Amino acid sequence: MTTPLELMRDQLNTETAKADWAELLPFFAKGQLILVATQLDLVEVAAHIATDNAEHIHTWMTSGQLVKLDDDTALDWEQRKPAIWTVVVAPWILVQERGH
Repeated sequence: MTTPLELMRDQLNTETAKADWAELLPFFAKGQLILVATQLDLVEVAAHIATDNAEHIHTWMTSGQLVKLDDDTALDWEQRKPAIWTVVVAPWILVQERGH
């Protein structure tokens, strides 16, 4: 049997996209970007947020693996222009720097 988390994961997997930092700037200005640590799976985190799995979310937040994108990271991304993967879990846009 397929769980709601698995269904959400499958749906969000098709909704991920690569974005340029310039495209994300307006959302950063509104405080809508959530940084997902590179050691976490972006889609997995998004699925847990979308299904309101408070335990996982709390663990990632307290460990610093899931945070609002800060000014220092924004400036770094502005200068380096890294590959950034995104997925929307309204009202948030989850972002993660990727090497590929």
